[in-house]
Amino acid sequence: MPYSHTDLPLAGTHPVLRGIIRLTPDDFQVTEQLSFTPDHAGTHALLQIRKRNANTEWVARKLAEFAGVKRMAIGYAGLKDRHADTVQWFSIDLAGKIEPDWTQLGSKEISVVSVTRHGRKLRRGAVRENCFDITVRQISGDKQQLETRLQHIKRVGVPNYFGEQRFGRDNLSRAKAMFCGEIKVSDRFKRGIYLSAARALLFNRVLGQRVKDGVWNQVLPGDVMMLNGSNSFFNCDAPDETILSRLRSGDIHPSGPLWGEGELPSQTQASVLEHAALIADDHWRSGLEKVGLRQQRRSLRVIPGDLTWSTCQHDALRLQFSLLSGSYATSVLREVVDYEGG
Repeated sequence: MPYSHTDLPLAGTHPVLRGIIRLTPDDFQVTEQLSFTPDHAGTHALLQIRKRNANTEWVARKLAEFAGVKRMAIGYAGLKDRHADTVQWFSIDLAGKIEPDWTQLGSKEISVVSVTRHGRKLRRGAVRENCFDITVRQISGDKQQLETRLQHIKRVGVPNYFGEQRFGRDNLSRAKAMFCGEIKVSDRFKRGIYLSAARALLFNRVLGQRVKDGVWNQVLPGDVMMLNGSNSFFNCDAPDETILSRLRSGDIHPSGPLWGEGELPSQTQASVLEHAALIADDHWRSGLEKVGLRQQRRSLRVIPGDLTWSTCQHDALRLQFSLLSGSYATSVLREVVDYEGG
């Protein structure tokens, strides 16, 4: 069941450039910023690891092997792209163990940037933001419109779609087979990946409908508004000037459903739109409900922080920006560049 970013409607009329991403890992650099300050004490070694052409779970297993601990002793805050140069944090519970010589941990795929200690295992979601440094090669198109498009994105943001990485090669097919009882998935990591893909599909459906309707970055009656950088939300019966001012400033965003058990918290017009967008997806909705996931929300909009850009060597575009945890750089790229690769 293939999934492509080209299936999703754009907020803009069309990208202003064409180009190629990830020609080399250095073209797609990501640095993870934790949501807390390490306490420099405790049984957990906290390693900042640079990885190239390696996925996060593979690195976690390599760390367990090197430290002589079980895989469950390894923690990380988020998954990072495989085909990239990324810096992220891992924790290793060394209770009762002698600390390894981390200088001996190194290969063409991984290297140690820094080491400290922390009192707790790293948990998923403990990321404040990710900082991106992306180079798009062999660009062509309307370079005069580039400045206008990027200034607009810097001001109003982009639709907060889940990127293609969430869906992988066959995550949706595996999720569908799991819901139908055709396969049983005992591996918790894989099961979580498949369920997340199904949830992401439904969220993108709702967001795509709001993009088509031109209301992805507007407040509808009955919308559920999320605080920027937080999972906290509140209902908005009808937008007033205070709500609209907070929306313009980026303090709050309209949200869409991460499907699960329970009633949608959205009401009136927003609820009608969400139900209509998912009317043909009963299989996916019921599957997510049966496994016990609860209704959650995700912002429909993301505004890249500290967005800067430059063109170099006449045929390359360099973009630098930060995104809050859970948002995808490709959701920014696709509004600017009709890209190949990824």
